[in-house]
Amino acid sequence: MQDNVSCSNCGKQLNVESEKDQSHRIPCPNCGSTKRTFSVSISETIHFSSSFNAKLKVVSSSSLLLQTVIVAGEKTSEGCLIEAVAIPWLDIIALIKDDPSTAYQISPDKWEEIVAGAYKRSGFDEVILTPRSGDLGRDVIAVKKGIGHIRIIDQVKAYKPGHLVTANDVRALMGVLHGDGASKGFLTTTSDFAPKIKDDPLITPFIPSRLQLINGTSLFKRLEDLMDQKSK
Repeated sequence: MQDNVSCSNCGKQLNVESEKDQSHRIPCPNCGSTKRTFSVSISETIHFSSSFNAKLKVVSSSSLLLQTVIVAGEKTSEGCLIEAVAIPWLDIIALIKDDPSTAYQISPDKWEEIVAGAYKRSGFDEVILTPRSGDLGRDVIAVKKGIGHIRIIDQVKAYKPGHLVTANDVRALMGVLHGDGASKGFLTTTSDFAPKIKDDPLITPFIPSRLQLINGTSLFKRLEDLMDQKSK
């Protein structure tokens, strides 16, 4: 902040300190007047803090996580066909790659869409996202047509770290796999599986030919590979 004093009559700039007390003012050396004009100039620099930038980033991320990641097609008796993957799918995967903790801010429903999008980008001919309720234990159904007909069912569990998928969860999927008649079943989680699940005598014989367990680390790597593969 800076004070400026000038003669009101002729405008000449005068000494600031000597002009504050009117009883001691010296007549203006230019015109002799004791009338004064006082002005104050303020100069300040505003800096945006890193916390402000961080808040902007959080708002941007939250908005992105709410966007549609798949293009839905016609409905079938089992759910909704996925026609394509929307641009936000790529953006969300890039966000997870940059900050893995973002994965745990995504809702279970959105994770089902992301996984369905992964099958579509992997080249499956038919990908179905099952309804929120009445899915019969199948969140995503993916079909590959060719010399043979391969049908995959995927059950997606969006868990936070520390919330492990249990052996009972895996056995339940095996029951769904048997009832569906699919070629193979996947159990995909953003977290991990309970220790020794793969040593369970009721589960081991089915891994990996008919049953595959995908934990968070494998899931994130799979999504990143798909993102990089399509961007080349």
